[in-house]
Amino acid sequence: MAGATETTDDGEIVAINVTPLVDITLVLLIIFMVTAKLITQQGIPMDLPKAATADATQTIFTVSVDADGHLFANGRPVTETELGPLASAALRENPETRTVVQAAGAARHEAVLGAVDALRSGGIVKIAFASDPASARPRENSPR
Repeated sequence: MAGATETTDDGEIVAINVTPLVDITLVLLIIFMVTAKLITQQGIPMDLPKAATADATQTIFTVSVDADGHLFANGRPVTETELGPLASAALRENPETRTVVQAAGAARHEAVLGAVDALRSGGIVKIAFASDPASARPRENSPR
């Protein structure tokens, strides 16, 4: 891969060997690709509250999904078709509305995604998922 070497009349090698340069460049390219992928990935998005003034409060629109797949918006039973208009009304009332989705552990994935889709169709983009701390209950696979 080094190719033919050129020599002068004195026997000195005057060709430039670019193999180390190519090797270093490829290694740096791989390092940059891996670190760029890690930088753009966010494991858990955090929605931290801002406390610039004492009288500013956050409006939270709570959506709950029980184990049977029934939806509740701010504690009131709703259907999936009613959830979108309720979400857009809450967003019109306060553009900084945050939404928290509380789903039972036995709730079907389809019901939770249906609620999230209804929220997005209503214009809500700031969605957080509520959970209990892991230390509150033993894990199923952990030794007892």
